[in-house]
Amino acid sequence: MGLLGEFRRTSQHFRRHRPPHKEGMPILRTAGLSVRYESGLALDDVSFELGVGSRTAVVGPNGAGKSTLFKVIAGVLTRSQGEVHVYGHEPDGHICIAYVPQRSQVDWTFPVTVADVVMMGRVGKMGLFRNPTRREWEHVQRALKVVQMTHLARRQISQLSGGQQQRMFIARAVAQEAELMLMDEPLTGLDASSQQDIFGILDQLRQRHVTVMVAMHDLGLASERFDQVMLLNNQLLVIGPPEQVLTPQNLAAAYGGRLHLVPTEDGMLAVGDTCCGMGEPHCV
Repeated sequence: MGLLGEFRRTSQHFRRHRPPHKEGMPILRTAGLSVRYESGLALDDVSFELGVGSRTAVVGPNGAGKSTLFKVIAGVLTRSQGEVHVYGHEPDGHICIAYVPQRSQVDWTFPVTVADVVMMGRVGKMGLFRNPTRREWEHVQRALKVVQMTHLARRQISQLSGGQQQRMFIARAVAQEAELMLMDEPLTGLDASSQQDIFGILDQLRQRHVTVMVAMHDLGLASERFDQVMLLNNQLLVIGPPEQVLTPQNLAAAYGGRLHLVPTEDGMLAVGDTCCGMGEPHCV
């Protein structure tokens, strides 16, 4: 999804009625969720609930339906059957959902600054075609401060590093006042320092009760840095604490012959062609 497409989606949210959150409802619930493409089922009968402020890693082989799941939750892709509810309502009525696409899906030559992109998060709050007020720019500045990018506000997005690109999108979600953030492979290609920066920001968002789902391939990080793990391969195989999900039996069911498990003193070493973006093994 390009930046213009994201702007249109946010603008469409403003034109819709925004339903209030239903008390006592989970922030996210799916039931029997299925998505069918011409090539076959991308998601098949996926059902789960997430609590407020949780951090969930969504893992599985390439083509498992991770991106499809996020797009359906964000309301940018139509499901074939089943239900998706955010605080008890359909997702396309909410502006509290922030979707961070894969960096490869963004046109980084688009002539906008960091501050411009972060301001896109305010569109649903301030209304269509209205010039940003001083108050809106203050929201942008506060969001940039959260991700430590205030000094880069006027920089063109084409001049950002991979880590800065991800932090910019998180700042947009903060400016949006998002309560549910969906991040599609945000750690791919980032060095250890940049990954640590991202998790530091996610720790701050946890204090604000922001619920985060991250699609990823790194099983080691999924085990170490997340409350729960969702193991997906078109169907939801299992969801729960990392130690209960990332077992040799579950991983073999998800990855089949593409994943090799080697016992080590530190745990189970997972070696496979889809474990991470750089093809490196990780302990689970």
